Amino acid sequence: MKLASFAVLAALLLGSAAIPGPARAHDMITDLDGRTVMIHAVPKRVALGFYYEDYLAVTGPEGAAKIVSLSRAPWADWRPQQWAAYVKVFPALETLPDFGNADDNSFSVEALIASKPEVALLSTWQTAAIGAAGVKQIEDAGITLVALDYNAQTLERHLLSTRILGAVMGQPERAEQLAGIYAAKTQDTLARIAKAGPSHRKVYVELAQKGPDEIGNTYGKGMWAGVIDLVGGDNIAKGQIENWGPLSPEYVLASQPDVILLAGSEWKNKPQAVILGFGATEAAAQPKMAAYATRPGWADLPAVKQREVYGIYHGGNRTLSDFVYARTIAKALYPGAFADVDPAAELRAYYQAWLPVVPEGVFVTKLQ
Repeated sequence: MKLASFAVLAALLLGSAAIPGPARAHDMITDLDGRTVMIHAVPKRVALGFYYEDYLAVTGPEGAAKIVSLSRAPWADWRPQQWAAYVKVFPALETLPDFGNADDNSFSVEALIASKPEVALLSTWQTAAIGAAGVKQIEDAGITLVALDYNAQTLERHLLSTRILGAVMGQPERAEQLAGIYAAKTQDTLARIAKAGPSHRKVYVELAQKGPDEIGNTYGKGMWAGVIDLVGGDNIAKGQIENWGPLSPEYVLASQPDVILLAGSEWKNKPQAVILGFGATEAAAQPKMAAYATRPGWADLPAVKQREVYGIYHGGNRTLSDFVYARTIAKALYPGAFADVDPAAELRAYYQAWLPVVPEGVFVTKLQ
């Protein structure tokens, strides 16, 4: 990222004008789709489409008892060990009605309505998938639909989504505390970067799901590309990949990345994947990361020579705790500026303060 454009971004994020004020319960709000929604009372029955951990962080443990249905696959199938940790605390999650997944076209508006929620909390990508007709069908059934958006990866929409969750669920003070923490961590990250000056370090990120013999997706914008942009890294996929997709091995070698990020998760039936997240261990993750470093030509890459190869939890991005991953990448780019920052410890502290489970596993790591 050019220094001038980064300075503009930092000013926008640090400026108080970019941070919306807290919404109030029992009031008219504007959701992240831009729709005006009236909140009449704190709901006792909630259909939860996405942002499961963010919902529980804002509501506290009592919010789990209010869930009457959910979109199960993005939690239970995409993040199975995370799901298992929460089911252990809240066994009723296992038997909740499933209204399907917008990502594979199995989302059922009828199943959502049949669970009789007072409020449906959906992501903006879910409301886009069901379209205006689906939104109207839910609202015509007397259900208040509220769209949230942590996927945009902007400070403004993270904070607004959090405050709207607080307003809807009768937890405005708790939501405001969380919004304040997220803003403060982001501001601290950007202030350290601004003081350090540009790093000029090139970054390559790969979804480490398929193993080293097959090239995984990287990100030209959004997802991890958005985080790299935020912290001022030079993403080698920018301008090469529109959203996500693989880069050619030759291009990666020619780009000579200084930092390599391997995005791992809790994937099922992926024996070559870098497994990170709940239940992950260094003993399992390190050999899988090392296998990527043995790809043809990779031994000569600056990132591999200097052991600047990192594992980051794919399931942790686009959440209220994703400041941890921004700070992990920032620390790789500006080691001196973040010498006193321990992202793994910050993640543990966040869970201890706001969530009912312990993050047992490996969420950020470095190739040894």
